[in-house]
Amino acid sequence: MPRGYVRDLRVRWALEEAGLPYRVESVPFRDRRPEHFAHQPFGQVPWLTDGDISIFESGAILLHLGELSSKLMPAEPHGRSAVKEWLFAALASVEAASQPWSFFEFSGETEKTPMRMFFDSFLEARLKHMDTVMTGREWLAGSFSVADIMKADVLRLVDRFNGLADYAACRAYVSRSTSRPAFIKAHADQMAHFAAAD
Repeated sequence: MPRGYVRDLRVRWALEEAGLPYRVESVPFRDRRPEHFAHQPFGQVPWLTDGDISIFESGAILLHLGELSSKLMPAEPHGRSAVKEWLFAALASVEAASQPWSFFEFSGETEKTPMRMFFDSFLEARLKHMDTVMTGREWLAGSFSVADIMKADVLRLVDRFNGLADYAACRAYVSRSTSRPAFIKAHADQMAHFAAAD
């Protein structure tokens, strides 16, 4: 079910935007080995190896890549600061609400239990704020950046389940972001990678 939404897509997308060379290595879904846990202590993906640096968590990886390319994060201090705050906001404020909500959606749990209603309202509050932010704005920090990669990917999962139906500015932002050639290539490559593993 998560094919096309696995978080290595964020890293692939950033690398494509920056034009940085990379290669992808597969890891097994089951029977994860000690080498995997040495790079990602929770046994998840992705992680990035850059020379003798190994980084896990997609947000940390995007921050690292942003520091390598002005296509992903501006060099001037105010721009860098704006990108960083929106990158963290995507994770701590929006994905914190969207991830538990998406688990309900993936599982097909539609019963309006108190827990489900809590996460519905939590996400709704975040989306209302994001829709206001995105009204009249093309990108989060002035120009396209790693913050947009993160935020668009977080919102893309919500949109998969039609959760952006009432948030036109957010939906337009996701559409704008995912029509970028780097996203299209990264997504196609991820899907081809899964198909080859089948």
